[in-house]
Amino acid sequence: MKTEQVEVLIVGAGPAGSVAAGLLRKRGIQVLVIEKETFPRFSIGESLLPQSMEYIEEAGMLQAVVEAGFQYKNGAAFARGDRYTEFDFRDKFSKGWGTTYQVQRAHFDDVLIREAEKQGAEVRFRHVVEAVDVTGAQPVVTVRDPDGQAYTVQAKFLLDASGFGRILPRLLKLESPSNFPVRAAIFTHVEDRVAPGTFDRNKIRIGVHPEHVDVWYWTIPFSNGRCSQGVVAEKSFLDRYPGDEMAKLKQLVSEEPGLAHLLRDANWDTPARQIVGYSANVSSLWGKGYALLGNAGEFLDPVFSSGVTIAFKSASLATACLARQLAGETVDWEADYARPLKAGVDCFRTFVEAWYEGRFQTLIFHPNATPEIRRMISSILAGYAWDRDNPFVAESRRRLNVLEQLCAA
Repeated sequence: MKTEQVEVLIVGAGPAGSVAAGLLRKRGIQVLVIEKETFPRFSIGESLLPQSMEYIEEAGMLQAVVEAGFQYKNGAAFARGDRYTEFDFRDKFSKGWGTTYQVQRAHFDDVLIREAEKQGAEVRFRHVVEAVDVTGAQPVVTVRDPDGQAYTVQAKFLLDASGFGRILPRLLKLESPSNFPVRAAIFTHVEDRVAPGTFDRNKIRIGVHPEHVDVWYWTIPFSNGRCSQGVVAEKSFLDRYPGDEMAKLKQLVSEEPGLAHLLRDANWDTPARQIVGYSANVSSLWGKGYALLGNAGEFLDPVFSSGVTIAFKSASLATACLARQLAGETVDWEADYARPLKAGVDCFRTFVEAWYEGRFQTLIFHPNATPEIRRMISSILAGYAWDRDNPFVAESRRRLNVLEQLCAA
């Protein structure tokens, strides 16, 4: 069996893998990316957060993203019954980008990986990782090419950016149960046919079921008159509805009056899909010769669109550590990678838990919220979950509890 040697092997050509490849190539490090799919390919998670733009810019991919023609995004709107509120991410506590894009992920992911190729990363599509051995001095990965031929790659370091494929967690038995209930998402893309002026296409719309506080809807408008439409609930709740995924989705949309009105003329021209039990965790984000990026390590929940931002943050932190290690420095991966990454993830987790409990909804719909507190919350919704200067980042749980008590008074 043929054996190749590379400096860094990245498994997965999604956002985490592409940005990691770009960041490594800017440092002159040799990169090989293995991807089992052919791009462009469908993926969910289309609403970016402004914090993401920092990492796209850092990786040298900003111009390509700006010129791709994606839907401009400047905030998020929330609706439940007759209650409505919106956050403009340009009006936030944290410094940094306040705008971003809502993207068709097939196109977006393809733009990023092509930029990584232009920067000198070698990318192999339709190559499948079959085995990983991290017991030796360097990781050795067994790969099968599109013709069925197997070969091995020995790398100085391995980055798993395989997303929901979770290659290393599965092969190395790193998977750990999530503490979230088993939720499912049913979603599709539609020609929305929304009349101009009736919907702010610069914002994602998050709707809440009028009777069930833990059932919510996303509406993500694209620049071509289409949108991504989905609903999230515990799987047992969705199982109550008869029919296929499209029938379930249409029925649930009809139960949210504002959304039903918005999509009253929509053309439901794309089959609906369902993903179940997407929340995931691992026992460790790194090990000898490898690190896990983005969804390969942990995925919380889609409610605040944090997935791509966490993926980019993990790529930025990991490549900084890796560059130091390849230069001969000693790196404490727990202190320099895992703990900093988890700090922001845990901030998001606090807000996700509060959302499903209904507590966060009470806060954002409160009619007398102070502008400064709204700016702090806007920062987190914009992805700045690592800004420790923000009291709602530094002390997320305590601050939310105090704010809830004040709102209830």
